[in-house]
Amino acid sequence: MTRPAEPLLSLRFLTLVGMIVLVALSRLLPHPPNFTPVESMALFGGAYLLDRRLALLIPLAAMFVSDIALSLMHGGLYLDHLASLPYLAVYTCILLCSLMGFGLRGKVNGVRVLGYSLAGSIVFFAITNFATWLSADAIPGHTACAQGLVPCYVAAIPFFQWTVLGTLFYSALLFGSYAVLRRRYPALNNVQPGA
Repeated sequence: MTRPAEPLLSLRFLTLVGMIVLVALSRLLPHPPNFTPVESMALFGGAYLLDRRLALLIPLAAMFVSDIALSLMHGGLYLDHLASLPYLAVYTCILLCSLMGFGLRGKVNGVRVLGYSLAGSIVFFAITNFATWLSADAIPGHTACAQGLVPCYVAAIPFFQWTVLGTLFYSALLFGSYAVLRRRYPALNNVQPGA
């Protein structure tokens, strides 16, 4: 038996999409390097958006909207970065974290969100730094990555702490806020994601 599609104009759907877009736009605010909602919004979308295609697409679209805004704020250098292999790796990580979020469907609790958030941070670290190493010749200032894969990962460790902290913060914000909203507004509970 197939589950009926969730209406795109339902309060639940609009709330979920609004939360994802808002945290994506938080990238426009000053923040430490890698302290972003990238993995969190993907996990959240995967966990709660019923249509699996939209659960993959909406976090990507929200990221793209925030990238366009950042490119308008920072100009040409940021636009050049958008076409680089490391940045394409970021979008790959969003897809992977959205897929990981499917494992949270119907099973969201603090321990599972913590575990998935840490796993998402590790996936992001591994993939984006591998892509940075592959394109080290094209990225000025990445001398460690030009020396090899291990020096590239070692040089990225200080950024990894911010990735983990950002992912934990935004996961707590998204999943926690939605739990509070669901208690306060029962209409958000009308449709439950399946496994």
